[in-house]
Amino acid sequence: MLTTLLMGCMLSACKQEKVFQVNGTIEGAAGDTLYLEQRALAGITLLDSAILKESGTFSFKQQAPANPEFYQLRLGSQVVAFVVDSTETLRVMANASDLYRSFTVADSPVNNQLREVDERVMQTAAKLTTLEKQHKNAEIDDIMFLNKLDSILQEYKGKISNIILGNPGSAAAYYALFQKINNYLIFDPYNKQDFAMFGAVATSWNRFYPDTERTKHLYEFAMNALKTRRLQEQQEKILQEKTVEAETGLPDIVLPQVNGSKVALSSLKGKVVLLDFVVYNADFSPAHNIELNRIYQQFKSKGFEIYQISFDSDEHFWKVSADNLPWITVRNPESVNARLLSMYNVREVPTAFIVNREGDLVARVEDYNRLAAELNKMW
Repeated sequence: MLTTLLMGCMLSACKQEKVFQVNGTIEGAAGDTLYLEQRALAGITLLDSAILKESGTFSFKQQAPANPEFYQLRLGSQVVAFVVDSTETLRVMANASDLYRSFTVADSPVNNQLREVDERVMQTAAKLTTLEKQHKNAEIDDIMFLNKLDSILQEYKGKISNIILGNPGSAAAYYALFQKINNYLIFDPYNKQDFAMFGAVATSWNRFYPDTERTKHLYEFAMNALKTRRLQEQQEKILQEKTVEAETGLPDIVLPQVNGSKVALSSLKGKVVLLDFVVYNADFSPAHNIELNRIYQQFKSKGFEIYQISFDSDEHFWKVSADNLPWITVRNPESVNARLLSMYNVREVPTAFIVNREGDLVARVEDYNRLAAELNKMW
């Protein structure tokens, strides 16, 4: 009987140990309610709350997660995030006057990394906001905007990549991977270089935290992206000197012409198409279109068409410039902020793609001196 009771106590103790605690002090908020919430995959979930004492102290206890999990403390409209690795006790301190900037987690390297990621995100978002204002106020042109945008994002990704690849199985790596700036994922799972980040984190989490909900979600997310990525890699063989035999998977484009009528890229199936990404209000543009016109006259009788997309911010300038061009000219109203540029991994303009009669990408053109030679392969 005694043995049974002892075993029962031991089992009970084991169950009790599978918890984590968050203890701490929030100064300047006596009598206010502090909420503990989980940043779950399905959204924010309220777990507990406490009315802060005169001293500002509080204590929360919750079941320990099966994998590193993300939580937040909420005080009024202020929120601060932190991570729990296992059955640990976190000791936090903050001041209610500025919860986020004063928030610290004692002796927690992983939470220090989360804070570093957050600060990098805020710094980058501020730079992008300034850049967008400069572009909107015509202080910089479209080309300079694109160049500076790319520079800012590459700087951010370079620094955050060190956190991700330094320990891809960490909570900080997962957290950094899914951060958004201006509502866009900075690490794009459909981008060849960025996919390596998703693959590294998904593989590590699958090894260390198998069969958990967050791991399954991450792994499925990465595998779905890989399927798309494999098709993209087939299409990226366009850099080689051979035609790619690939199942059609080209994202369709439907944009307005000068007269307002919309034309779909897919409507040109059956023709060889040059998909040309340009900005008309740029120094290169006049010479670029003169050369394209020479190419167009050479190949149009063979079933050749140009689908030229302008990313000009000045719609009037585009209309005047495009009005007399003999090929299809459309404009993306999102200008150089367009998601279409990242979908096609366009880092500079002009950049073009050759699309075969079946609607597959078969060549990427950045050196337009090779355009005629690439088109000659199509017949």
